[in-house]
Amino acid sequence: MENRLDLTFAALADPTRRAILIMLLEDDMAVTDVADPFDMSLAAISKHLTILTRAGLISQEKRGRVKWCKLEPDAMRNASIWMQSFGQFEAVNLDAFEQFLKQELQD
Repeated sequence: MENRLDLTFAALADPTRRAILIMLLEDDMAVTDVADPFDMSLAAISKHLTILTRAGLISQEKRGRVKWCKLEPDAMRNASIWMQSFGQFEAVNLDAFEQFLKQELQD
């Protein structure tokens, strides 16, 4: 499981790959359609897709002459479970923290 988590978090570390995953939330997409909104080569997008595929976050299949990408949402389950183990810590309320700092700095 550790290796799978490493691959998942490494794939999610890049903003381009996160954007691709968000796009694939809507529907399956052809590789060329995935590449369209990005200002990079098709080869660069293909590298991002390979990383997402290795992590199991997407799958790719050929339909005729077109390669399609599909989101695999269950692939993030282990990462989600791992992150939930830290849920015992209370989230920081940034507004309250900002007010606290203002008060402290005024004194």
